[in-house]
Amino acid sequence: MMSAHTNSRWVLDRLVTFAALLALLVLIGWTTQLVVHAENSPKPRQFELQAESPEFWKLLDRNAELKRVGTGFGFTEGPVWDPAGFLYVSDEEQNKIFKLSMDGQKTELISLGDPDGNTYDREHRLIDCASVLRAIIAVSADGKYEVLADKFEGKKLNSPNDVILGPDGALYFTDPTLDLVKGEKQEIPFQGVYRLDTKGNLRLLTKDLKQPNGLAFSPDAKRFYVDDDEDKNIHVYDVAADGSLANGRIFGDEHGEEHDGVPDGIKVDEHGNLFITGPKGIWVWDPQGHHLGTIVMPEQPANLTWGDKDHRTLYITATTSVYRLKTKARGFVPYLTH
Repeated sequence: MMSAHTNSRWVLDRLVTFAALLALLVLIGWTTQLVVHAENSPKPRQFELQAESPEFWKLLDRNAELKRVGTGFGFTEGPVWDPAGFLYVSDEEQNKIFKLSMDGQKTELISLGDPDGNTYDREHRLIDCASVLRAIIAVSADGKYEVLADKFEGKKLNSPNDVILGPDGALYFTDPTLDLVKGEKQEIPFQGVYRLDTKGNLRLLTKDLKQPNGLAFSPDAKRFYVDDDEDKNIHVYDVAADGSLANGRIFGDEHGEEHDGVPDGIKVDEHGNLFITGPKGIWVWDPQGHHLGTIVMPEQPANLTWGDKDHRTLYITATTSVYRLKTKARGFVPYLTH
C-alpha cells in the first residue's frame, strides 16, 4: 500500500508528464501551422532582371537599380505621373487616392471606397475606377468627384478596374467582378470592356474575357490589348475605323505559381513593346508576342506608369510600396500625344 506522501508524489509525476506531453502536442501543432503557413505564403523575392532574349537588354540596362519612392501603403494601384513631378496613387485598402512626391511624402487627395486604376483625359482631369461606387469618375484637384458612367443599359456596372485614354479621346475601361462589393448583386451578366466617349455615351466593345483587367493601345492605335485575370493571358484585337474591336486572339500567357501574381496593369513604349505586370514582377513582351524577359520585383506589382520628363522611367505600384526603375525605352503616354 502507498503512503499518502508516495501517492501524492505519484500523482504529481503523472501530472508533470501529462503537462509535458500536452505542451509537446501544442508545440507540434504550432510547428505544423507555421510550416503550412510558410508553404502557402509568398516567398521573399529580390529585384532581378531575367532575360529570355538578348532583345531584353535593348530596353533595360543590366546594371539598372530599383529604387523605392514611397511605402507604408495598404495596397497600391493606378499610378499616374504628373508633369509637376509627383504621382497619383490609389490605395485600395486605405480607401484613398494620394499625391506622392519623390521624397516619399504623401498627401491625401480624396477618401474613396476602393479606388483602382487611374489615367488623365485630354482635359488633364484625373479619371478613376471607383470600385465601391461601381463607376468611372473624374476627380478634381480639390478632392471632389463627378460620376461619368455607372450604368450600362440601365444596369449597374460591376466594379471598374482599369481605365486608359484612347487615341480618339474616349476613355476605355474594364469592368470585371474582382472588386464587386460584398453583398451587392451583379446586374450585368458578363464582365465587359467599354468605350466612354466625350459625350457620355457608353459602348460595349467585348465580353469575351472572364475577368478583364489591364488594357492598352499600341502607339499606332491599330491594336488593342487587354489581359484576363482569371485565365492569366493577354488578348489582342484589331481596331476598326469606328473604334470597334475585331479578330480577337491570344497574344501571350502569364502563368505562375499560386502566389506569384497574375496579369494586371499594362503599359507600352513608343515602339510597341509591352510591360505587363504578372507572376513575380513585370513581363516584357515585343509586339510580336515574344516574352523578352521579366523584371522580378521584391513586392508583387499591380500596375505601372511612365514618368519623369523623358518618360523613360517606370513607376511601379507594388503592394505596400511604389518603386521607380530607369529604362532605355521611352514610354508611350496617350494623354501627352494630342
